[in-house]
Amino acid sequence: MRLTEEQRELRSAVRASLARHEGAAAWRPLTEQIGVAGLAVPEEYGGAGCDAREVHVVMEELGRALSPVPFLGSAVLAVRALLASGDAGACARLLPGLALGRTVGALAWAERGSWDPAAVRAAAVRGPGGAWLLTGTKEFVLDGAGAGLLLVAARTETGVALFEVPADGAGVRREATVTMDTTRAQARIVLDRAEGRLIGAEGDGGRVLRHVLDLACTALAAEQTGAAERCLELTVAYARERVQFGRPIGSFQALKHRLADAYVLVESARSAAYGAACAAADGSPELTRRAAVAKSACSEAFSAVAGETIQLHGGIGITWEHDAHRYFKRAHGSAQLFGPPAWHRARLAEDLGLTAA
Repeated sequence: MRLTEEQRELRSAVRASLARHEGAAAWRPLTEQIGVAGLAVPEEYGGAGCDAREVHVVMEELGRALSPVPFLGSAVLAVRALLASGDAGACARLLPGLALGRTVGALAWAERGSWDPAAVRAAAVRGPGGAWLLTGTKEFVLDGAGAGLLLVAARTETGVALFEVPADGAGVRREATVTMDTTRAQARIVLDRAEGRLIGAEGDGGRVLRHVLDLACTALAAEQTGAAERCLELTVAYARERVQFGRPIGSFQALKHRLADAYVLVESARSAAYGAACAAADGSPELTRRAAVAKSACSEAFSAVAGETIQLHGGIGITWEHDAHRYFKRAHGSAQLFGPPAWHRARLAEDLGLTAA
């Protein structure tokens, strides 16, 4: 599991772009100059035709910078949902705009704090003239307040299905939510008989969402790894510079042990995240298991390392001026995104047949 020369060049290009452009301003150069929005889009739809390994590289770099760009919500969730739907017409119509980054997509999926497809309760019924009308509330929609393309999971008589809903259409109310992690834009979307267009087959949405969940966890694990690695770098640099009792604090044995433990967590997370990315890229039947392992392990590793960053920076680590609190908030927010570690361990145990009968 080693990066190729092309993947290392991609990493360098993304890192350099993020260093030059801060915040949301990075999205345009990332999409226009590097083409990150179309990495996972097949060439026939205007993308680069890359796989989950390239997505992994980009997500690691976005995590290091705590970048607020809509890559995860648009280039991963929305793109993967369309591709998984098998709807060639919808892909031909929607993917080119997503690939260029000119359109930002959002997948409205979670309800009542759950990303389990079985928990979808938003309803889709046939209205006058045969149009689909959707009613329900979606939470934690990444970049949902400003997205130009809105994909919504709703339940029909035959099961969960995926719909394209006009983002600013009648019956759609989008509310930006206040989050602990201000670098991750989220929204609450309320649908009241909003008209939707079916994507893929009716009743096939559960399968689509389960696959997207695996890919989302895989991508997020890469982001968590990149952010945890950056936390460790910042902490090691500070331990070398901060002097107490006439010597750098990094020379104290107790701190060496804590930094060594943090290093093990980061490298273990990297292995889990890249293992899941390889499984996704190869179409392995092990993807669900590896994605669950990666999401659980990387969430806990990032939270632990971010906590150590604050602790080992001492007083400066709890100030607004230092970035430590930003990584800490991202760590705890991302641990809950797409389901907490305990839920993914339960998924893994069920898949392995380890749950009680």
